[in-house]
Parts: sequence; structure tokens; C-alpha cells
Amino acid sequence: MIRLMTIADYDEVFDLWINTKGIGLRSLDDSIEGIAHFLERNPNTSYVSEVDNKIVGVILSGNDGRRGYIYHMVVGEKYRKQGIATELIDAAVKALKAEGITRVCLNVLESNEQGKQFWNKRGWNKLDTLGFYSKGITDKENTFLIKPF
Repeated sequence: MIRLMTIADYDEVFDLWINTKGIGLRSLDDSIEGIAHFLERNPNTSYVSEVDNKIVGVILSGNDGRRGYIYHMVVGEKYRKQGIATELIDAAVKALKAEGITRVCLNVLESNEQGKQFWNKRGWNKLDTLGFYSKGITDKENTFLIKPF
């Protein structure tokens, strides 16, 4: 079951994050206070997946009014390859699109080969000039422009 994430989910979500290889966490941003602030600002775009009342997947996503961002997307190892990640991504992208967002970006640690393959398989494009992945979520042309410095 997929549902909106709330701050009451923090302990289970943090446990999932901390026990997943390839996830980079920050002491302030990913603290309970940091996540509470994030969820207050983005109440409709982060989701958890539950199996037997246990959180087995999470996607933390939000927007700045211009771009959507996925900060952490994790499915517990035992629950992978069951479509949970796809459901979480679809829910977050749908919510961001409903908020008028036309592009979603994310970062993947260069050392996270599994993560890079995961996003590439799903049609996300690595932008070598910036070092993060991005995918347009609208039918309108939305070109990325770079000015030389």
C-alpha cells in the first residue's frame, strides 16, 4: 500500500535509509527536524509503501516552485523487484505534476552503480554537465540551457 509520508513515519523511514547501501544522508537535512520542515513545505509529494503495517519503501520528493526533486528513494532489499519503486516514483511524479512542476531532478552517488542503472532503466537522463539526473514530465518542450562562464 502506498500512502503519503508523515513525520510520524520518520523512525521507520530513517531506519530504512540508514540500512540501505548507496544512500547519502546529511545530519541536518535528514534529521527529524529537517524532514519535518521538508514535509511541511512539501506535504503532498513524499510517499511510503507498507507491507503488513511495516514501511518497506519511501520516496522523499518535493519542489521549489520551479523544479521537482527526488532526494531519497529506497525499497528494502527483501521487497525489491515487486513494483514498489515504480509505484513510489509514479505517485511522486503525479503529485509534482499536479503542483505544476514540469521537470524532476535527482542526484545519485557516483559510486552507486545499482542506483545509476535503476534510474537509467526508467528513462532518466544523466546530465554530465551538472552531475545529476533529470526527466521531463510534460509533453511541452523544456530545454535545458547552459550559459558558458
